[in-house]
Amino acid sequence: MAIKVMSIFGTRPEAIKMAPLVQRLAQTEGIESLCCVTAQHRQMLDSVLESFQITPDYDLNIMQPNQMLASIISRTLQGMEPVFQQAKPDLVLVHGDTTTTLAGALAAMLHQIPVGHVEAGLRTYDKASPFPEELNRTLVGDIAQLHFAPTRANADNLKKEAVTGDIFITGNTVIDAMQTTVRPDFVFQNELLNQLDYRKPVIVMTCHRRENYGEPMAAIMQAVRRLAQAHPEVCIVYPVHLSPVVRECAFGHLQGLDNVHLIDPLDVEQMHNLIARCSFVMTDSGGLQEEAPAMGKPVLVLRRETERPEAVQAGTVALAGVDEAQVFRMAEQLLTDPAAYARMAHAVNPYGDGHACERIAQAIAWRFGLTAERPADFVPAQSTGA
Repeated sequence: MAIKVMSIFGTRPEAIKMAPLVQRLAQTEGIESLCCVTAQHRQMLDSVLESFQITPDYDLNIMQPNQMLASIISRTLQGMEPVFQQAKPDLVLVHGDTTTTLAGALAAMLHQIPVGHVEAGLRTYDKASPFPEELNRTLVGDIAQLHFAPTRANADNLKKEAVTGDIFITGNTVIDAMQTTVRPDFVFQNELLNQLDYRKPVIVMTCHRRENYGEPMAAIMQAVRRLAQAHPEVCIVYPVHLSPVVRECAFGHLQGLDNVHLIDPLDVEQMHNLIARCSFVMTDSGGLQEEAPAMGKPVLVLRRETERPEAVQAGTVALAGVDEAQVFRMAEQLLTDPAAYARMAHAVNPYGDGHACERIAQAIAWRFGLTAERPADFVPAQSTGA
């Protein structure tokens, strides 16, 4: 009888990273791959499912206008009850640090179903930043029995915390996703992106995290405004998050600038291919800190700290913070200093080799006795002298 593995996710970033794993598990002998989405983000989630041609086995459809974190948790807990009763999974997989992640892991624990945590071990050790992500991933670490850490540093965090269960170093599944999404002949659905001259500097930016709401986000937007005005030859593309708070701030500061394009969120294929063509990325997103370096694109992180220090140490990512002057200065340096740009663009991405999903599937098969050999840990290229 096959082992039933249910992947639970609900947001766009989770879906991008879990979709290739859902597909890989479906191809693994002895495993029945099930998919349950909460639809914490409905529209943005659906675009990823469509891109990867995944039809969920279960869809809780919990999203509500102006939803609160507590309602996401309660609706997920209630929604998972009949799903678990019907599907009876042997293992539940959750990803990262969203509210869906915490609620899915908690629901599984209450049903005494083992939990595997994909992208485990990321830490800032500041519960207030990012909020509520740092608390979510720490609590899921306490619940999980299988921990799939992207890097050795992530695994070391878990060992330091003395989590129970097995820890595997797998690389990040987003690198697997990019093996299929990035194509040189890709045609954008957004016609503006087809018309851009990528021979000139194109900056991709995103900014949406809750801890940046208010003064930090306003300072970031003002820095971008200064950059656009100081460098009219530069094109800045900003897919603006659907959050009303984010959109009010972005449009309030940046609307009307000829070289700043405020567009609606992009699906995963369009975003990956835009990054592949751009000069560099400015973002407060976690996932883009992994995705952009895989394509040789420097990343300026619009946050005070990052739970992905490996990229900072490798040189692919730099912390720009949320101070207007510093964000402007660091972005301008990448535009005007070829040596500084080259140092970041040519650094080796520490996050994966495109085989993370394979390692996770092998680890699950080993843990449930389907295979005798534990998978080898992922080792980034620079650690092997490659």
